[in-house]
Amino acid sequence: MSDTPMHGLEHLWARPARLLFLAWLAAAPQVWAAPSDFDFKAPAAVAAPAMPSAMRDLAGRMVPVYEDPDPDRYLANLSVLQMTAGEFQAAYGSRQSLLDRRRNGDKDRPVTRGMVFDLYAHAKSMQLEQRLSFPDAFAKAFHEDVVRLDDQDAYAADQWLQTPPGTYRETLQKLLDRLRTTDSISTTDALALMWAYVAYEAYRDFGPLIGPLEAEDGRRRYSVEEAAVPLTGGARIAAFIVRPKNADGAVPTLLEFTIHQSEEYARESAARGYAGVVAYARRDADAPRGYVPFEHDGDDAREVINWIAKQPWSDGRVGMYGEGYSGFTPWAAAKRPPAALKAIATAAASAPGIDIPMQGNIFQNSGYRWSLHVVDPDAGLPPDDEASWRAFDEKWYKSGSRYRDLGRLFGRPNPLFIRWLNHPSYDRYWQKMVPFREEFARINIPVLTTTGYYAPSEPGDLYFFTEHHRFNPRADHTLLIGPYDDAVMQRGLSPALRGYQVDAAAQVDQRELRYRWFDHVFKGTPPPSLLTDPVNYQVMGANEWHHAASLDAMGAKPIRFFLSAAATGTGHRLTKRRRTQAAYTEQIVSLADRTDAGWTAPADLVAKSAAAHLGTLFVSEPLPKPVEFSGRFSGRLDFTVNKMDMDLYIALYERLPNGDYVPLFSPSYEFRASYAQDRTHRRLLKAGEQQALTFRSERLMSRRLQAGSRLVIVLGIDKRPDREINYGTGNDVSEESLADGDTAPLKVRWYGDSYVEMPVHR
Repeated sequence: MSDTPMHGLEHLWARPARLLFLAWLAAAPQVWAAPSDFDFKAPAAVAAPAMPSAMRDLAGRMVPVYEDPDPDRYLANLSVLQMTAGEFQAAYGSRQSLLDRRRNGDKDRPVTRGMVFDLYAHAKSMQLEQRLSFPDAFAKAFHEDVVRLDDQDAYAADQWLQTPPGTYRETLQKLLDRLRTTDSISTTDALALMWAYVAYEAYRDFGPLIGPLEAEDGRRRYSVEEAAVPLTGGARIAAFIVRPKNADGAVPTLLEFTIHQSEEYARESAARGYAGVVAYARRDADAPRGYVPFEHDGDDAREVINWIAKQPWSDGRVGMYGEGYSGFTPWAAAKRPPAALKAIATAAASAPGIDIPMQGNIFQNSGYRWSLHVVDPDAGLPPDDEASWRAFDEKWYKSGSRYRDLGRLFGRPNPLFIRWLNHPSYDRYWQKMVPFREEFARINIPVLTTTGYYAPSEPGDLYFFTEHHRFNPRADHTLLIGPYDDAVMQRGLSPALRGYQVDAAAQVDQRELRYRWFDHVFKGTPPPSLLTDPVNYQVMGANEWHHAASLDAMGAKPIRFFLSAAATGTGHRLTKRRRTQAAYTEQIVSLADRTDAGWTAPADLVAKSAAAHLGTLFVSEPLPKPVEFSGRFSGRLDFTVNKMDMDLYIALYERLPNGDYVPLFSPSYEFRASYAQDRTHRRLLKAGEQQALTFRSERLMSRRLQAGSRLVIVLGIDKRPDREINYGTGNDVSEESLADGDTAPLKVRWYGDSYVEMPVHR
């Protein structure tokens, strides 16, 4: 990142290709077809010389006989057959008829991804009728079809048109590979092949032409400028501003304050009628090539907000938004909220000291890696070199070195990470960065938080939500949560998440929802119908959204499951009735053992076994009827241990009747036992004495378990190559090592009084 992360107009409109879920299938209608086959021998490759003639021949034979009882589907599929056959004038007519039907129907916005095919058919039709070159015909069609759109629809069209042709080539090749073994093709497969073929041909033809056309259209629609916002003390903040030229006077501003290159949202905000501003965190004298994250951003963001409110294009109202780091900065600003800050909407928000660089007061190697690249971008390994970082984790793990020696082993000192390690409690160092306790009471603006059951950042999101409501009973703070992870919230939704098929109800366009929420706050439009209560959650396995007044109200009828010592085939029993209190389940973990250095958590959510590394499974009887677990689970662990501390994890699964395991949330809930009661103060365990520890999870769940499934709880010791290792001496954990720590095996006995309380929706 340069010292001034600004770029010109051409860079702004030439948006990098992303969002692979915009593949051809998203634009293609579902197929209805009478059972009929056509002779067809699929070419071996997309680039085969016979490919165009084979597709034209097949389409030419299908056009006269194709039929469908649904008029919209018929016109859409007919148009793609006509385009494949080279009948572009007829295809354009079919597309126009389809568009007319949608305009006259119940569609609120007739502009959909299908407009890409409208545009392509229009350009090819003009090319033939007016004997133009394709670039000239496409430019003319673009000016007639896209330039006439309002800013919001034109922005959406820009995104659809930017998808790289390689996406569609890959889809088309996979279809050819599947069809190559037969000499005939069904109508259903033929139509799928046509959609993939036309999508690839279209994007290949107009792909090189889009950049200049969209840049020209952008200059017509928006005013773009760069600014250097002055700060108290003489420093300056680089800002990038995009405003709609058609605005009638001053408008509200949507602000992202970040350390990452991020100009896309500024234009997207302008397309929705706001002034879009991206402000970049200042460089720091302690890190001349990078940033010192978290420490100055609250003060700096407040000064940027005050500066925005004084600009002639601002109506004095500012909303902040963001994901990850830029989800942290609105909360940093709200610690002492400026008058101009009127709303906050975040997703996967970082909460320093809560979910980064530690969770449950356990430091994670990802915090070292992230801070190294932020403070010193020239550190060495590229940010996306997962294999190298994994090898580094294993190197440290096998060395048995202190956690403070990560920098020495890596060969690059990291003073910022050492500074973090000096604050293992959630002390004043962390508390100064975001609102703490009574400071939440001063936040009286609308807030929207979005998070996911499978998001590593979820503990941070829930911290902001719960503390805001705890200290401000009238807080206007809304939570939306579903089966999402951080990537989904930051880059877009896919119908499948790491092997888990997401319910259709959960497939929500979260960016669109965020803008509709901002429109409600700033423009007085109706709120999104999905956000009816403070807590709005998707029930996995039920394809439903439920709504609650609070997190506790999600599952107001808890069921207590005891961790029985009685063995089963896959572990121990999980029972609703307390068994013999004196019986116990024993776990013995060698803290010196490093033979498990290669262990990694499974990538897929749905698996044939639970991720029970150094853990014990407790398995219930088959459920006699479906049950919905919704909310935060809690519990009490009755145990003896031979150490003064230990790091624990708890994971919950539904074991389906077919034997598959589906996690109710992921990653697992991890916490250091000495901080289970209070993250701000450490309370050591009593080695050798029977004692009890109560906990409440920092992860939400909502899933309807089916009849015949079993609830599985994994209780384990958190000892991993990518985590700080707690040797249980009671000293500073980052100072402990194999050389000077207590390396005797950890021995813990879980007594029958131990239980987990599951929140049940009734």
